[in-house]
Amino acid sequence: MLRFMPVGDSQTIGSAGEHTWRYRMWQHLRETYGGPFALVGPRETLYDKATDSPTSYEYADPDPAFPRAHLAGWGEGWLHMAPLIGEAVRTCRADVLLVSLGLIDLGFYTNAEQTAENVRAFVTEARSANPRLRIVVLPVIPNVRAEAETAFATEVTRFNELLAKALADLDEPRSPLLLTSPPPSYDIHLDTYDGTHPNASGEHKIAEAFAEAMYQAWDLGEPYAER
Repeated sequence: MLRFMPVGDSQTIGSAGEHTWRYRMWQHLRETYGGPFALVGPRETLYDKATDSPTSYEYADPDPAFPRAHLAGWGEGWLHMAPLIGEAVRTCRADVLLVSLGLIDLGFYTNAEQTAENVRAFVTEARSANPRLRIVVLPVIPNVRAEAETAFATEVTRFNELLAKALADLDEPRSPLLLTSPPPSYDIHLDTYDGTHPNASGEHKIAEAFAEAMYQAWDLGEPYAER
């Protein structure tokens, strides 16, 4: 049983009425991975905008077979997840982390250099729970704020450079770290509903970025196809 844990911010937890890229990834793995697998994590809910809390179970597809588990939070970043990841990996027995973090950090909490240090802390804590853990990381996708603010766009670019360096520095054979390519043809005007959060096409493109990275690097699954 290969156990995948999605880790992320608002783009990963999703909000009420959405499928989420987690669901798209589950569909992909169900069709292409040749063995048993699960999505795991200590949380299950979506974010409820009406109550401003992560309490919704109103997924767009209520398929009871979909494993809703994750470690994602609206407004949470590397800063917040680094202290949580060791216990989450340990209790959920995760084998592979699918991580999409950073935009919140850069937008509200830390600069590029500080955020990169939190990436390193996250990896250290995760490996303390599973020394053979595999981690796949999505670079930060620039959003509408980056389009409007040159300084913020520069910070996003700088962090993505530092992220690549951190993962290269920390990579090791028994616990490989994999940086995905940016989602193919991702356009914040077409693939989000507000310039930041993915709509259906954006969900597919984020799932595709993770899926293609794992297929090309580890021969896991098959090339991504929308379902």
